[in-house]
Amino acid sequence: MPDTAYRRTIPGFGEVRIRSLDPAGDAPLVHSWVTQDRARFWGMRDHTVEQVADIYAYVDSLPSHFAWLVLHDDAPVALFQTYRPEHDPVGECYEVRPGDHGVHLLIGPVAGAARPGYTAVLVGVFLGFVFADPGHLRIVAEPDARNDKAIARLRRTGFTPGPQIDLPDKRAQLMFIDRTAAAGLLI
Repeated sequence: MPDTAYRRTIPGFGEVRIRSLDPAGDAPLVHSWVTQDRARFWGMRDHTVEQVADIYAYVDSLPSHFAWLVLHDDAPVALFQTYRPEHDPVGECYEVRPGDHGVHLLIGPVAGAARPGYTAVLVGVFLGFVFADPGHLRIVAEPDARNDKAIARLRRTGFTPGPQIDLPDKRAQLMFIDRTAAAGLLI
């Protein structure tokens, strides 16, 4: 089992743990998430389990991109990816600052009844994880410009919109949050 990279216990919520994604071992789970209609902006709806495993094996081979599995009380709940924008196509579309760190987030289907504030707590943990590295000064996200739900969530979290950019696979809305703006949200 991959090592835990980050762990937080939140009173009244439980433990959230972030560990490296196992490309082969976690592929069936990730496939079950990315092929759902709710994950259409992830761009993998027609992928096979093997294709998902291959994609994450490739990500795992890169020194600048990382895939993480997020567990809430040991149940997998989200796929979180981090990357260095200067080593990604997004870095060709905006002026990357020293300390920028990119993220992608896919929250899996919530088992049982939805809990108010559930996503906000997870986002706080993700921010805490990224900003635990003192070299990370600003987070950049680039959701599909048509993904109103993700953009609204990022705005509610404190991200500010930048320009829209054209990436090879989508028109994206750049969103930014710096360490200072995120300080009160970190878990």
